[in-house]
Amino acid sequence: MQMADTLYLSLWYPNLRLEALPGKLTAVLGAFATHGGEAKIYSATVWPVSWNEAPVLERVYGRMSRGMGQAPGAEPRQAVEEATELLHEDYAYEFQIGWSLWELESPEVSPSANSAPHPSAQQDRQYLRWVCAPRLARVTGYGPLFDEGTYEQEGHIKIDFGSDAPFLEEDADLDVVGAKHVAENVRQLLELTAAVEKASGATARLLWSELGESLASRLAARLGMEN
Repeated sequence: MQMADTLYLSLWYPNLRLEALPGKLTAVLGAFATHGGEAKIYSATVWPVSWNEAPVLERVYGRMSRGMGQAPGAEPRQAVEEATELLHEDYAYEFQIGWSLWELESPEVSPSANSAPHPSAQQDRQYLRWVCAPRLARVTGYGPLFDEGTYEQEGHIKIDFGSDAPFLEEDADLDVVGAKHVAENVRQLLELTAAVEKASGATARLLWSELGESLASRLAARLGMEN
């Protein structure tokens, strides 16, 4: 079994002044809406000095409720302006925004619940289904002095996409439909990566994982194996 990894995108800007950070954050967050994400921000948190300190601001705006026709949440510009009223060189500004990907979902009760159980996990896979599921991505902008200059390694802005499982599904036997959904997730990731770079004027970007493994090589091996 392949261990799931956490996927990040780091963005850097040349000679970035602190006063320009809110505009960059607004541009990055605004790019989500046209690349599988929501148009509004779920929450904003402001961290002083380092991750070990308690937040000086925590605000939850809520998630869009399509069934009720309601759209809580904050516009990216509004959320960024409110958070960066406390604009300091040793602060970090974290925003959560919804982003949807195709994922495998296992029903709590399989169609065979009233019959003899399958002895093989391989047989149970036929009851897995693909759903376009929302998740929260974290977008963080770093002041230059936050956590002893963490921006140098992690970027002026870092996006935490969460688990890389939707881009690989390495524990599943992909059929034509599954391979298509994984490829769609990868395409959406690459398009969003290019969009946030262009919208915010980043001059360097890096897509990386917590365990240090190459996503590109794993993707090539995974999708190449299915072609």
